[in-house]
Amino acid sequence: MLETLKAMILDFQEMDLQTGVPRRLEFKTVPGKATVCIGVRRAGKSTYLFQIVQRLLNSGVSRKNILYLNFFDDRLHGLQPGNLGRIVDAYYSLYPEKKNAETVYCFFDEVQAVAGWEPFIDRLMRTEKCEVTLTGSSARMLSKEIATQMRGRALSWEMFPFSFREFLDAKGVEGEGPLSTKKQLLIRKAFEQYWETGGFPEVVELDRRLRIKTHQEYFQAILFRDLVERHDVSHPKAVSDLAHRLADNTASLYSINKLTGYLKSLGHKVHKALVSEYLEWFEDAYFLFSVRIFDASLSRSQANPKKVYGIDHALVSSIASGILINSGHLFENLVFTALRRLHPDIYYYRTKSGREVDFVVPDVTGAPAKTSVRKRRIALVQACESLADPQTRKREVTSIKEAMGELKLKTSTIVTRNEEDQIEVDGKRIMVIPAWRFLLDLPETQN
Repeated sequence: MLETLKAMILDFQEMDLQTGVPRRLEFKTVPGKATVCIGVRRAGKSTYLFQIVQRLLNSGVSRKNILYLNFFDDRLHGLQPGNLGRIVDAYYSLYPEKKNAETVYCFFDEVQAVAGWEPFIDRLMRTEKCEVTLTGSSARMLSKEIATQMRGRALSWEMFPFSFREFLDAKGVEGEGPLSTKKQLLIRKAFEQYWETGGFPEVVELDRRLRIKTHQEYFQAILFRDLVERHDVSHPKAVSDLAHRLADNTASLYSINKLTGYLKSLGHKVHKALVSEYLEWFEDAYFLFSVRIFDASLSRSQANPKKVYGIDHALVSSIASGILINSGHLFENLVFTALRRLHPDIYYYRTKSGREVDFVVPDVTGAPAKTSVRKRRIALVQACESLADPQTRKREVTSIKEAMGELKLKTSTIVTRNEEDQIEVDGKRIMVIPAWRFLLDLPETQN
């Protein structure tokens, strides 16, 4: 195994790096802490590692100071929890002069593939002069697990599929600075492509048939490798049926009782607690997200039905049956993903008269950690494909106006596919913004 590790270390140091499209991310490092990149499979975590390595090389760091291993490499199949220390032995047998003398930059890709990685990384951070960056398929690299097992020696960051700005970068479309008529036309065209393909880097240039097939393979990998295998699920068909049900109901309300009843109607012997567990696993894998109602009372917020969204609107479209889902749901999902990329806590709102607004986004910047959800600065965002129909316009404007009044807000936003407007009503301002502009106006990095 020692010789195998040495060969793998040298192989990487000699290879030409495929760095792909530069990501608009800023993972801040903290001395003494490992940097951990978590997110859904195939979002581009490994490629981002290569980008970091390339930046180090460009800054003058020697290739010999780079230690990279991909733990999905079948040559590491025999590596056991008790002998992870051989990685360090292999590196310093190649470069003994660097031990305790020079900083070694360690990159461990999919490290969760080997059990017992946490104490190894913890020991590495304590005993060696190094900087450590980790990635992993989301379900095995959860921040709550890391916090428990690495005793505060890691800082976790999320990675999502391409944002719209990153998609523009991949397409070679300029989205910065003043927007001329030509530039706007190119951006609008790119948005329609983004609407069709979604943000997973690998599918950006694929035709529709291959894109759907690739999305479905992603779904199977997430379902069985990150959920069924990890949690040793004895009834994988129940998990699969639940995942499809939730995908079909993207941007819709759900309750544990109704989902349990649905699975029982298919012949699955499940109980509510188990269905709740399944839902937690979906979220742990960054496959689906649950959104609670905006309420100062946590118990009321938990008791109300939740809304469900997918990691990527195009992935949802590729795996959904098409019976229940429509373009309006997918459009709402697109807006949700853009907001979730920047804000970990997103809610929906229901007015006292029962009208619904899609998203309440609390801005915690500058707010004390214990500030209640009601006292934080917030933004209201409604997603609606088109306001051209008078009845639709009246419904959407009335809903968001009522919410603004109850939450004491003077401005709000309605995101549409193509329309742009400014609505003044009762001293309040509602900005109607086309999706392409809304996505470009969002910040590039997490709060």
